[in-house]
Order: sequence, then structure tokens, then C-alpha cells
Amino acid sequence: MKKVIKWYIKIADAINEGFGFVANWLTTILVLVVCYDVFNRYLFEHTNPAMYELEWHIYAIIFLIGAGYALKYDRHVRVDITYARFSPKVKAWVNLIGAFVFLLPFCVLVVYATKDWVYQSWMIRETSPDPGGLPMRYLLKSCVPLCFILLFIQGLAEAGKAFLFIFGSEQDKNELKLNEIYGE
Repeated sequence: MKKVIKWYIKIADAINEGFGFVANWLTTILVLVVCYDVFNRYLFEHTNPAMYELEWHIYAIIFLIGAGYALKYDRHVRVDITYARFSPKVKAWVNLIGAFVFLLPFCVLVVYATKDWVYQSWMIRETSPDPGGLPMRYLLKSCVPLCFILLFIQGLAEAGKAFLFIFGSEQDKNELKLNEIYGE
């Protein structure tokens, strides 16, 4: 069973590492798009609704596809008033229970709740309601369930890491660098 968990962790980490790589490059593209837009707006007094929409579309995609990556590196929002004071083993228990009680069910709920919304958007080939706006809004809407699928994949991997930290051998902990994650 431990071999399967370790295999899954490596696959999930690789998937979210790939999406994190894409999000990192999209950040560079976003900076260039914003600079171009500001340049046109203030130098030539020309605005383009499509350019403005492109900015927030790229930002949304960065945020959405980068969520699993952020979870992988423990860079997500956490209210750690008490968590920071916990021992590494208690932190692992909190992460394990939190994943199965909160994170994973919430991810399933969001994917389920957005499936019809995304499907309808694809069926009508939804575009921007603004004149001169971007086409293919359905692609952006598809990133919402994708985000939560990626979070689910990574959340299960993080639960696996917590499980192996609690119940695994020192070899398991060293192989996955779990002592670095839990600060032991």
C-alpha cells in the first residue's frame, strides 16, 4: 500500500508541478499584456475591451491552475494561529483529517456544482457580453472545475504525505522529504 501511495504522490506532484510551470509563464505573459495595455491607454489614449478582458482572464487562469501547485508547496492560505505551534505529528494529523473532512469533499462539491454551468457555456459557445470583448469564455469557465480537480489530486497527495509521515518508516519520510514538510 505504501508503494501505491508513494507512486500516487509522485504522479500528483508532477501534474501540479507542470501546471505550476504554466502558471509561472502566464504570469510573465500577464505582465507584458498589462504593460501593453497601459502603454496604449496612457500614451495613445486608446482602450481595448478585449485587452482588458484578456488581463483578467489570464489572472483568473493563473490563480485557478496554480492552486494545486500552491498546495503542493504549502503556500496556500492557512489560519495557523494554533497550527504553527503544533508538533510535526499533530500537523500531519490535522492535514490528514482536514483533507478528508474539508478539502476533498469541497473539491468534489465544486466540480459537481459547476459541471452544468460549464456544459451550458460550451453548448452556446459563450462569448463576452461586452462589445469588442473576447470570444470563447467557455474556456475560462472550464478552468474552474479544472482547478478543483487539480486541488483534489494534490489534496489526496498531501493526505498521502501526512499518512506516510504518521505511519511510514524513516525511509518513507526521507524518500519523500517529509521531515522538511513537517519541520522535524
